[in-house]
Amino acid sequence: MRPEPTDLIQSVSRALRVLEQVTQADRPLPVKVIARRCEINLATAYHLVRTLCYEGYLVRQPGGNYSAGAKVAERFHELVDSFERPPAAVPVLRHLAATSGHSAYLGRIAGDRMVITDVVEGPSSPWLEDLQVGLETAAHATAVGKALLTTMSAADKRRLFAQQGMRPYTSRTASDLAALNGELHGLGPGDLVIEHGEFREDVACAGVATEAGEPGGWWAIGVTTRGLDLPEQLLAGLRQAAADLGGVTRQAAAQLTALPEIDRSGTQYGRRAQSSR
Repeated sequence: MRPEPTDLIQSVSRALRVLEQVTQADRPLPVKVIARRCEINLATAYHLVRTLCYEGYLVRQPGGNYSAGAKVAERFHELVDSFERPPAAVPVLRHLAATSGHSAYLGRIAGDRMVITDVVEGPSSPWLEDLQVGLETAAHATAVGKALLTTMSAADKRRLFAQQGMRPYTSRTASDLAALNGELHGLGPGDLVIEHGEFREDVACAGVATEAGEPGGWWAIGVTTRGLDLPEQLLAGLRQAAADLGGVTRQAAAQLTALPEIDRSGTQYGRRAQSSR
């Protein structure tokens, strides 16, 4: 857990706790329940709820209870857009899911987190609530996370796990860095990484890292399956998808480099490429 900063603004922290409680609830909440769950007094809860409603992050329902507002969805879409996914990512994932029947995932390192940036669900895979777009993935317990770990230095891995910890999801999860390094020994970027029941019981995952977009910009494609068996045909499709994504994005980067300077202002070109998906 991160140490609490000395200049923490308590009112902002309380407002975020209110927002978290309301968005995590399965139904609209009255202010009294919000106050109790956030461990704040009722008057403070009313002030914060009114402010969040004014800003569009909460909505007051006819019965007087509160639910998430449209601004929450807007911030989520902005978060997903900020990942700057390779333009070819969605077609590659869709093809992998369609041909294999298994869910396909795309993940990347974003700051000090590993996040899922795209998912295409397949009928032969279980729905995993923690492997959804915008959510932080368990780097030590999922094949997507482990594939990305093969691209990181030892110091970067220590820094990552100092922030996120190594929660034991199942009895098979590696819960210390020494054990995890032992699992990854001999594996490098682009190698197939497999885990059996480490993230969820009776679920197996496989992942491959691929360098996509800017140099050093590593992504990982992964698949999941019910049970602990990963068919060889599925693994072959995964390897091909990783190669396709890396190849298409490298070709796009080369074409971008060849454009006149006036046509390639970096962020602007990237946005045009993404909007064409």
